[in-house]
Amino acid sequence: MDTAVVRGTRRAAAAPAGQGDGNARGQSTGRKRDPERTRAEILKVSTGVFAAQGYSGARVDEIAALTRTTKRMIYYYFGSKEQLYLEVLKDAYGGIRAAEREIQVGSLNPRDAVRRLAELTYDHHAQHSDFIRLVMIENIHRGVFIRQVESIRDLVQPAVGLLEEILKRGRAEGVFRHDADAFDVHLVISSYCVFQVANQYTFGYLFGRDLQEPPLSDHLRSMLGDVVVAWLETGAEIKN
Repeated sequence: MDTAVVRGTRRAAAAPAGQGDGNARGQSTGRKRDPERTRAEILKVSTGVFAAQGYSGARVDEIAALTRTTKRMIYYYFGSKEQLYLEVLKDAYGGIRAAEREIQVGSLNPRDAVRRLAELTYDHHAQHSDFIRLVMIENIHRGVFIRQVESIRDLVQPAVGLLEEILKRGRAEGVFRHDADAFDVHLVISSYCVFQVANQYTFGYLFGRDLQEPPLSDHLRSMLGDVVVAWLETGAEIKN
């Protein structure tokens, strides 16, 4: 056997966890590993694997094979398969919350503001089907994992605050009903958006439609805004 290969193998075996994996999977670039980039790559790939196969079906070996790293490196960053899954959940929920924080609705009237928020949610869900699959998987497990990530609940507060502000302005202007709160609106929007992704194959097959292709997807997006605004306007003239 080539002595250089022997020396390289010995060095890799002797390296502590989290080191010596720069040439993982046959790479020999000699570049220094970027921890943040590596971690982000592992999270991205893991999201797809967990979404496709569920927690029980996903294998860390497969995730390692799909990334520029090793199984040992994954455990170095995340500790265990379960901790990796919890981080995937946190990252997935953080995505929609980050998108909500980016929208600017202060200059919009209440009707346009709530429509904008509904349409943004529709777009995000349609573009992030893995997020919907993860939500479905977590509900199959009766929320056993998400309950271990307390910070996920904190992520919801900015979205609730944004909705409450829009509704408050709408009530003050006499255009929104008084008996609908942020939870109600969020439930209506999320239910509609999740259905478009979660049931796209069965519903689409039964009715011979592709829910994700325009012009139907554009119509469904606009319809969501119409539904939410019309519902909030119903009974708006009745003030407490």
